[in-house]
This record gives sequence, C-alpha cells and structure tokens, in this order.
Amino acid sequence: MLAFPDIDPVIIRIGPIGIHWYGLMYLLGFGATYLLVRKQILEECQNALSDSQYHGPSAASQLSQLEGILFSLILGIILGGRLGYVLFYNFSYFLEHPLEIFAVWHGGMSFHGGVAGVVFSGWIYCKGHDLDFWKWSDRFVVTAPVGLGLGRMGNFINGELFGRPADVPWAMIFSQGGQVPRHPSQLYEALLEGVLLFIVLWSLRCKAWPYGRKLAFFLVLYAICRIVVEFFREPDPQLGYVFLSWVTMGQLLSLVFLALGIILWWARGRSA
Repeated sequence: MLAFPDIDPVIIRIGPIGIHWYGLMYLLGFGATYLLVRKQILEECQNALSDSQYHGPSAASQLSQLEGILFSLILGIILGGRLGYVLFYNFSYFLEHPLEIFAVWHGGMSFHGGVAGVVFSGWIYCKGHDLDFWKWSDRFVVTAPVGLGLGRMGNFINGELFGRPADVPWAMIFSQGGQVPRHPSQLYEALLEGVLLFIVLWSLRCKAWPYGRKLAFFLVLYAICRIVVEFFREPDPQLGYVFLSWVTMGQLLSLVFLALGIILWWARGRSA
C-alpha cells in the first residue's frame, strides 16, 4: 500500500481568501488550451502561405476570434459543469437547497455537463460571429485532455472521487473514504483521459478529416476510457449504482457520449 500524499488543497491563504490547487488546475487547463489552439492556427496559416489560392482569414483575425471563443467556452464549462452535477448527481438535494446551486466553492462539477455547456456556448458564439463551429470545435477538442488530466490531479490532491476498495500494491487510504485501501482512480483517469487521449488526439490535429470528426472521435474515446475507469471508481454515495446494480451514472452518461460520437462521426462523413 502506498501512502497518500497529504497535500493541503489550499496553496496559499490571504486573509479569508484561499487559492486552491483545484482552481489552479482549471486556470492551467484554460491557459494550455489557449496556447495549443493558438499553435494550431499559426501552423495552419504557415502552411497556407504556400497556397497562392488561399484567401481565408489571417492569423491575426483568427487569434482575435480565439480569445472571444475561449471566454465563451470558459463560461460554458463552468455553467454546464455545475448544472450537470445538479441535474444528474444530486437533484433532490439542490431541489431542497436551491441557493447551494451557486455555491460552486463547495465542489460538485460534472464533466458531461461541462461538455454540453461548452458545445452549446461554442455553437452560440460561432453562429453569432459567422464562424465554422465544426472547424473550431476540432481545434479545441484535441487540447481538451490537458484540462481533463489536470482536473483529475486536482481531484487527487483534494482526496475526492477516490476508487473502490482494493488490495493492489498501489492502493491508498483516502481520509474521506475511511480506513480502507482504495484504488487511486483519479490517477487512472488522469492517465487515460488526460495523457493517453492527448497523445492520440494531438497526433491527429493535422489529419484531414471532415470538420467535426475529431470532436466525434473525442466523444467515443472519452466514453470508452470513462466507462473502464468507473469500474475502479467508487460510485457517488448519494446515487450508488443507477442500473442493473453495477452501472454508475458516469457510465450511463458516457454511453450517451459514445452513441453521440458514433452518430456525429457518421453524419460529418456524409456532409463532407
């Protein structure tokens, strides 16, 4: 059994205000997304210089658009993530305590809800600014695993979303999970949803697929990784298993993502 590193979730306190590792992970994720999408734009524009027939937008104009889109996506992931948690994971509690919906500092975000929020806010922004939603979605989605991996590291530091009881040599005791050795499932998710997905998707960023297919591929890959990891992760205590005494809410929502990804892959191929 490995010792759980007892890291204070708060990096530094300034009076009543505390800077948390989890919040820092969000900021690092957003920063990495900006830099990686910016890199893609510059690469695309550099390659386009060799094409005398290219009359598309300049790098400067696209970088300006990037800032606006990223801001809308940040709002989308925060609002969607919170509402997703409220609706999918603890609806009865928030129905009795509606003001707690706004208390995001108490924790409670849903990745599936965050994706829905990002897609909706991105679509609204692109539609309002006459931009190709599918092209921009592919640029962003290949960077998404960076934020995912960092977020799971934040969960690990907080000692939350831990795994099921285990007797493997790398099992850990999480204070919130009692004196029982458990799978460090947050690290499994960081490796699968973060490192592995980033290696695969980033290597495909220049792949000449119809726009939207990289988003579809992400949905499929993420769904598979999440379904697998959920077998090692402790189900949410307020829900337990939601179907057949072994299916968790995370797996159920990931099955929806898997189906949507397959449908989107097929639809974007037909539209090419």
